[in-house]
Amino acid sequence: MPINNKQLHSLPISAEYCIEVPFFDLDPMQIVWHGNYIKYFEEARCQLLRKIDYDYPQMKASGFYWPIIDIRVKYVNPARYGQKLRCIATLKECENRLLIDYRIEDQETGKKLSKGHSIQVAVTADEFEMQLISPTVLSQKLEDYYASL
Repeated sequence: MPINNKQLHSLPISAEYCIEVPFFDLDPMQIVWHGNYIKYFEEARCQLLRKIDYDYPQMKASGFYWPIIDIRVKYVNPARYGQKLRCIATLKECENRLLIDYRIEDQETGKKLSKGHSIQVAVTADEFEMQLISPTVLSQKLEDYYASL
């Protein structure tokens, strides 16, 4: 039986990416420039996709691309130079799209700095035809992941 969104809610899959904020990620106000939060989301998302063995090279090899069609960020507290951050990505939906939630927090205190989500849909690699349901390869990757626990 294919993995569904309800199963993801009961057995969530998460991964994290940690970074110490480098100087070149700052804006003139000496806080992390708003666009860099998307970069941190991307790094956490790649860790999550690697965890289920369906990172971007595996997606392409399976005959699909998964472009982002929507991404949202809410800024709660600013991140600063040298601050150690943890970005956590959690897969929330898989049936018709990939919905991934993000939380960026201070690695030492757990204080929330930002949160957001991204939505990706499958398109065929040859014709870029959007798929209305996620390809079976994604469900198989998720089943394999859960079987390995």
